[in-house]
Amino acid sequence: MLKSMTGYGLAGFEDEAFIVSVEVKTLNSKFLDLSIRSPKQFSDKELEIRNLVSARLERGKVNVSIEFSKKSGEDLPVGFNEPLFAAYYQKYLALAELVGASSDDLFKLAIQSPNVMTQSMEKSNNAEDWEVVKKVIEEALISCDAFRTDEGEVLERKFDENLEVLRDGLKHVKIEDPIRKDRIRQRIRNNFKEWLEENDFDKNRFEQELIYYFEKVDITEEIVRLGTHLDYFEKNLKEGTGQGKKLGFICQEIGREINTIGSKANDASMQKYVIVMKDELEKIKEQSLNIL
Repeated sequence: MLKSMTGYGLAGFEDEAFIVSVEVKTLNSKFLDLSIRSPKQFSDKELEIRNLVSARLERGKVNVSIEFSKKSGEDLPVGFNEPLFAAYYQKYLALAELVGASSDDLFKLAIQSPNVMTQSMEKSNNAEDWEVVKKVIEEALISCDAFRTDEGEVLERKFDENLEVLRDGLKHVKIEDPIRKDRIRQRIRNNFKEWLEENDFDKNRFEQELIYYFEKVDITEEIVRLGTHLDYFEKNLKEGTGQGKKLGFICQEIGREINTIGSKANDASMQKYVIVMKDELEKIKEQSLNIL
């Protein structure tokens, strides 16, 4: 079963004490490229979060966003230096009275003064909080993994359709190949008939040259190898997960055989099937980059 590297998972938890929400988004990448956005009280849990993600998602560009808030209003994300605020306010008030200015905006001015409002760097001391958050992370990862599986099933069906097009193209190439060879023989016979009648030549040497020429344009081996590669690709579609890189390598081999058939055949009737196969292979290559 294939898995896509494109995925999305969302999980949440809420009770009378706090609200937790975790969102996981994934895209394709050669390796595990993880980005974590979490509250500062869980900044020491990054390694544990990374282990949770790698155990479930293996590979891809992964963005994990964690939201955690307490309903009680405790552990605010900012802190206030109240004595310093009061000192600023009294000083601004005295200055306003000194010049007879309005004191309407002094509160705003004092609260925005240097070092009055600071970002809280306290870490959660409640292990139970983290256990709840950890469970929600795992649920979001499971949801994302299920999304990837569903996407993989869609891609597998699409690959089956692509393979049918390639097999159909290969079938027509097999039909055209003996016709192409007859055309080559006829062309050689017509071009050289008159010349051979008027000139002396070594028939044995001429036959050897013809054999060498037909070996150069023969595509029997390429046809066989292409069929083998298509069978191998289909086999790997049905084998577990983690097939993305292998499918990419098989695509390279399929492309090599198709290109060789096109260049050696040098035949307009066959070339149209080669073009169709090349176009279909590009679709497979593009989608295989998204396979886990």
